[in-house]
Amino acid sequence: MKVKVGKGALATLVVLSAGFIIMVISAARGSHTVSSERIAGPSASASWELPDTVSFAGEEMPLANFDTRESLDRELNATAYRHGSTILTIKRAGRYFPEIEKILKEYGIPDDFKYLACAESDLANVISPAGATGFWQIMEGTGKEYGMIINKEVDHRYDLEQSTIFACRYFRKTYERFGSWTMAAASYNNGISGLDEQMEIQKESNYYDLLLNEETARYIFRITALKLIMSEPENYDFDIKDRDLYKPILYDEVKVDTTVKSFEQFARHFGTNYKMLKFLNPWLRKPFLTNTEGREYIIRIPDKGARISSEK
Repeated sequence: MKVKVGKGALATLVVLSAGFIIMVISAARGSHTVSSERIAGPSASASWELPDTVSFAGEEMPLANFDTRESLDRELNATAYRHGSTILTIKRAGRYFPEIEKILKEYGIPDDFKYLACAESDLANVISPAGATGFWQIMEGTGKEYGMIINKEVDHRYDLEQSTIFACRYFRKTYERFGSWTMAAASYNNGISGLDEQMEIQKESNYYDLLLNEETARYIFRITALKLIMSEPENYDFDIKDRDLYKPILYDEVKVDTTVKSFEQFARHFGTNYKMLKFLNPWLRKPFLTNTEGREYIIRIPDKGARISSEK
């Protein structure tokens, strides 16, 4: 394509295969080339190098096996170049990891399991097409089996504390069954019966030796890729400072064992508003609570000024 750019001069735009544009300007006396500057960062064609050794929950991956290496390589590169969602997950970890880590420790679950929540939901209260809900993507039936309160007014799948406790109880149960934290994590995706069936068919009990459906086959590698990137983001060209992380929101707790006719009025009474009350208590699904059974619920109330200080 040719366009006029001044007296006696022609400009030619050359589109290279990599997507860059070089403008060549030809004048009456000589010529020169002006190339667009590239934003600093890794080459678009770069592949991230795998560490020599990698483990999940203290159990080492057999990276000497080509299929194991290539599976981790796939997830590491996919996650490292999935910039928007990976950056947001790293930022959210600043707010939510402290509570998750505390509960994992209390239940004796390896700290690496916090990355499972990242793989499940990017640390957000989302709902899958199948109906799995919350940070830990819990199905309604499974949650109720473990004693979670799930109804039209209260849904503990949206409660970070209650849902993490549920996950810990599940991990403990499946670890005792399979004798492996890796298999316990895999069963969270495929189900206990799903793993049992494949173990029986294939006469294998090691995750890395089992042929599983694609989602479960990728699951441990995706979790581990998130661990590698989120624990040392600078190694993968994520320039995220401590000040960029979302901060935990300070709060007080109020016990409620009666009907609440209006959570808007309830929030005003405690010096906040309905929006902030819901932010800290997303498990409250209605603007009221009938609570005919007189159950005791713990409601979080943001500290005075928490809405501002949490962003500093």
